[in-house]
Amino acid sequence: MAGLVSTSFLLRSRLALAATCAALLLRPAFAASRWTVHETARDNGHRLASVAAPPVAAAPSDAVITLDPARRFQEMIGFGGALTESSAWVLAQLPPEARREVLRRYYDPRDGIGYTLARTHLNSCDFSLHMWALDEVPGDYDLLHFSLAPMRRWLLPLLHDARAVAGADRFKLLVSPWSPPAWMKTNARMDDGGSLRNEYRPAWANYFVRFLQAMQDEERFPIWAFTVQNEPEAHQTWESCLYTAEQERDFIRDHLGPALARSPFSSVKLIGWDHNRDHLEARAEALLGDPATARYLWGLGLHWYASDDFAAAARVRERFPDKALLFTEGCWGVGPGMGSWEHGENYALQMLGDFAHGVGGFIDWNIVLDQRGGPNHVGNFCDAPVIVDTTTKTVRYSPAFYYIAHFSRFVRPGAHRIALTSTAAPLRSIAFANPDGALVAVVINPGAAPAEFTLAAAGETLRCTIPPRAIQTYVHPRS
Repeated sequence: MAGLVSTSFLLRSRLALAATCAALLLRPAFAASRWTVHETARDNGHRLASVAAPPVAAAPSDAVITLDPARRFQEMIGFGGALTESSAWVLAQLPPEARREVLRRYYDPRDGIGYTLARTHLNSCDFSLHMWALDEVPGDYDLLHFSLAPMRRWLLPLLHDARAVAGADRFKLLVSPWSPPAWMKTNARMDDGGSLRNEYRPAWANYFVRFLQAMQDEERFPIWAFTVQNEPEAHQTWESCLYTAEQERDFIRDHLGPALARSPFSSVKLIGWDHNRDHLEARAEALLGDPATARYLWGLGLHWYASDDFAAAARVRERFPDKALLFTEGCWGVGPGMGSWEHGENYALQMLGDFAHGVGGFIDWNIVLDQRGGPNHVGNFCDAPVIVDTTTKTVRYSPAFYYIAHFSRFVRPGAHRIALTSTAAPLRSIAFANPDGALVAVVINPGAAPAEFTLAAAGETLRCTIPPRAIQTYVHPRS
């Protein structure tokens, strides 16, 4: 009798083991328990909150978002914001620990939202406390009076601190001029448009190199990239300088490109255009369509202030596949909606639209402003993801901060956008594969009602629900 019991027990054990092995062999490459989900929603108080992973669905629904990691597109450069003199001044009004907390929440690689890029200005811009240049001595063709002194009180401490928080090996600084010194321009002013005088084109090109040299020698601070000119078609009441397509082409080809190439800083990237989508294709044709100019350009920058023709970027990428596209500036006006939910939602929709058409990175405008949307020396106030009340010393993280974070915190530099198909209208979605193989899917619900959908990846389907006016990020550590 004991022998029969032992034989029966052994048989059941073998059958159970076989069943377990079969289950392991049939288990999908992705297990639902390994997915993490992060949510920001208008109505439930979630702000980049971790929420329960959805269950595995028995079968796909009619609304399906399908990821295809085998099909890859542009490489992602990174995310960041502008470190302007205004942002530096606002942060300096806070107690030191509160100031550090803002920088940590943006740039800390562990506790922040993933920023690795920054943009600042060569000479002043509208988000400076006043107009200034690094060499204001008329006719100083050899730049003997060039000095970083105007940057030392506010701007340089912020640049150094952001780089220290991010880590020197991760931080990439893009520098953009709003205007040459007044004495180099046709209108003898830094503001009110005007153009670069022909006789000062070599000196202005050398100004870029002189800045690189000073930052290296005096600050031990490397520069990742320059743009040629901020908004070269905009005649503004603040610092501005106009370039036709031909003028920008010739300045790059004959002066700025060669000056950088023969300097010790030939690895610094050069970005053309740095203006709106509406004329991106025409400027690309002028700059990148000329081989002698294109050889000096890493890519083009774009802003969102005119046109939602996201496909213009895709057409430029198709025409010039070896050149990068980087979003270099965008913000919303103050108006009645400063810090509004709509501003945050629109950030995410703009980012998704650009990334879906080949843009490889995102740099917001000011990382922080005061309660008026400034300071700004010409009253050109705007919104920002972080607002500081300089009277009460309080810091407010607006919906824009969290909407941006749903991309920047999870999509790593070096990631690639991957193919995605969707039947889940009106939801908007996009997906990426990180360098370690992790998959990231971002889903936006701009509608007024919750929505159900199925997320399908590598043979597995998840039954998902997204609240109204919400954004979710789904992450799977495939490695």
